[in-house]
Amino acid sequence: EKTECSMTDSVMSKAATMEIPINSNGGTRALAEEDSLEQAAKLQWSLDEKVGSSRGTRDLQQVMVSGPNLNETSIVSGGYGGTAEGIIPTGSIKGPNMHHSTSSSSMTAEEATRGVAVEKYEAMKKWGLNTYKCTKQMISERFGRGSRTVDLELEAQIEVLRDTKRKYESVLRLAKALTNHFYNMVQTQHALGDTFADLSQKSPELRDEFGYNAETQKLLCKNGETLLGAINFFVSSINTLVNKTMEDTLMTIRMYENARLEFDAYRSDLEELSMGPRDAVTMARIEGAQEQYQVHKEKYERLRSDVTIKLKFLEENKVKVMHKQLLLFHNAISAYFAGNQQQLEQTLKQFNIKLRPPGADKPSWLEEQ
Repeated sequence: EKTECSMTDSVMSKAATMEIPINSNGGTRALAEEDSLEQAAKLQWSLDEKVGSSRGTRDLQQVMVSGPNLNETSIVSGGYGGTAEGIIPTGSIKGPNMHHSTSSSSMTAEEATRGVAVEKYEAMKKWGLNTYKCTKQMISERFGRGSRTVDLELEAQIEVLRDTKRKYESVLRLAKALTNHFYNMVQTQHALGDTFADLSQKSPELRDEFGYNAETQKLLCKNGETLLGAINFFVSSINTLVNKTMEDTLMTIRMYENARLEFDAYRSDLEELSMGPRDAVTMARIEGAQEQYQVHKEKYERLRSDVTIKLKFLEENKVKVMHKQLLLFHNAISAYFAGNQQQLEQTLKQFNIKLRPPGADKPSWLEEQ
């Protein structure tokens, strides 16, 4: 017992003080697929301690978030959900048979529990190994020791998209602010027109003066509601472009970037194994690494193709949408401030924008603000 305790203390001491050497390619010694999950966790902990930077920790946490959802594991057992044919009448059950049935059910439940545990362990082990490799690759790239696959043209297009999205978000924010301010002004004009009309009836000596001011404010209010309809349509279209169309493409880009990291991680792992000795054990590991490399290479290339196609269609859609919306915004603003009511109404007809007529059963979009 003393010998076993001393051996255990020696192993724990060694695991707690072990370091991970980084070679010229930014990798570490290959982690065997049969190694325990506890060892992989200790390696990641030791590596995180050596990095010591908050930025590296945030990236590692982002990788760890993509772990397996063990709650989604489903087990189908023959002992559950059976048909009515499997039901034994209670009258036919005797002592020994009952004991045998109980024992069989207990064994079936035990096997099902064991199956769940094994499946969860395998999923956790696979996720842990993948996380370890990707974390190692990420840290190697951050310290400039690991190589990464770069598509200069595609990455330039991705950066342009992200910059464009930031600028369009600014346009959307300002357009919403303009809508709110202008809506408040229209509401004030409406209230002012009602007040002028009331004073026109109660002030005979100033009836005409209050009267034409009331008519002017009502006309401005009507034109303001028409302009608000155009601006609201502009805001809605820009919001769809930014928060749905562009965001959908950026989601595919994030999947592509994760696939690129995984591809480089398994590529580096394969290169490292290929430089080692060629014994039977190593050859088996190289064969397994080659298969994983091919799987992640195909995933990376498929997502790169998806990103290229989506960027192309996004650019075409963006030009088409913005050409229409900018023309609408310009014509509506110009007609309103020029006092051209006919041109303002014609602009809304041109772009098929319909305002709810006054007195309708449902409130207009202005009343819903």
